Amino acid sequence: MDHFDLRDGVLHAEDVPLSLIAEEVGTPVYVYSTATIERHVHVFREALAGVADPWIAFAVKANPNRAVLATLARLGLGADVVSGGELLRARAAGLAAEKIVFSGVGKTADEMALALREGIGQFNLESEPEAEMLSAVATSLGVTAPVAFRINPNVDAGTHAKISTGKSEDKFGVAYDRALAAYELARNLPGLRVQGVAVHIGSQLTDLAPSRAAFEKVGLLIAELRANGHEITTADLGGGLGVPYDPSLPLPPSPAAYGEMVRDVTAGWNVRLVFEPGRVIVGNAGILLSRVVRVKQGSADPFVIVDAAMNDLLRPSLYDAWHHIRAVVPRGPSFTANIVGPICESGDTFAKKRPMDQVEPGDLVAFMTAGAYGATMANTYNSRPLTPEVMVSETNWAIVRNRQPIEMLIAADDLPPWLDEEAA
Repeated sequence: MDHFDLRDGVLHAEDVPLSLIAEEVGTPVYVYSTATIERHVHVFREALAGVADPWIAFAVKANPNRAVLATLARLGLGADVVSGGELLRARAAGLAAEKIVFSGVGKTADEMALALREGIGQFNLESEPEAEMLSAVATSLGVTAPVAFRINPNVDAGTHAKISTGKSEDKFGVAYDRALAAYELARNLPGLRVQGVAVHIGSQLTDLAPSRAAFEKVGLLIAELRANGHEITTADLGGGLGVPYDPSLPLPPSPAAYGEMVRDVTAGWNVRLVFEPGRVIVGNAGILLSRVVRVKQGSADPFVIVDAAMNDLLRPSLYDAWHHIRAVVPRGPSFTANIVGPICESGDTFAKKRPMDQVEPGDLVAFMTAGAYGATMANTYNSRPLTPEVMVSETNWAIVRNRQPIEMLIAADDLPPWLDEEAA
């Protein structure tokens, strides 16, 4: 469920007409609904009823806007970060350091030192060499790092290949059959305190069976580790629960069904469970608002050319992802069209042969379910400025990231002395 609804013939974000935001801010622009974020946090928490003190660490990579993170901080969430930059964003938004988990395969020594100085709650280590580096960094700072190993369970998540992370050929985690040796290594390294086990098999999961299989392996591993004298107090089950994009496909499992499965599998583990939801919290809470530039006749179906492009919303080009496209002021008739952006790439295509509201030049359209992996993956290809972002709360709205002036992009380039006329 989201809070983007038609009222008096105009699509609104909560109580604000999207046409007003387009007029004031211009297009393309991302728009987020506070009420939707709050509702999804409530639903996810409710799904975990019966789980003792769950540690819910929002996956910052899904949407790192500081206003979004500050909203989640007020709701008591923690954060799952995968870079020093995400860590700094989370802290700037007010997320508590002790509720932060640091994941990712390529943590640098500088990032480790930053996280240790901040006092984060857990490092999810993804290799033995990473454990050795963190040991050296922690020892040099005179502190102890709380750690878990991310285990690769060799489970196929059944999702898109580019967002699958739990198979043996994927780059993530320590192989399951090498886990005991990795934990033995960590136990003997100074500056580390082994406290948990972590797993994450992929994103946009549409079936609970792979997650159940991975979690069952984690349960067996916890028992083995304890038998070998390790004190395991946390189990990070990752995130990845899918959201509905394409209405022609079966609905992903509900948070309630996920919570029921978790309670069943983890009964008797006697650990604090960690969850890393991202898309399921913010996916439906955001849309990308765009304006039709022109409608061009194609050999079969017309091309609707909009002012948003693949640099603003990369998912369709990168993953062949499906986003529902709605007219902000629908006239009633529909037609079949190809929806494309202005970038000089054939890949700058949002949809082909898509039945949709009939639109004309100047009309506004909304790409739905764009709150996750939307603005965060935007770039400046074709020298297009980064997309602004707006947050809505009931009748109130505010720009939470300004449109980047093209002059800022140009000014970031420095000429070498032999090309700098002023230097000459």
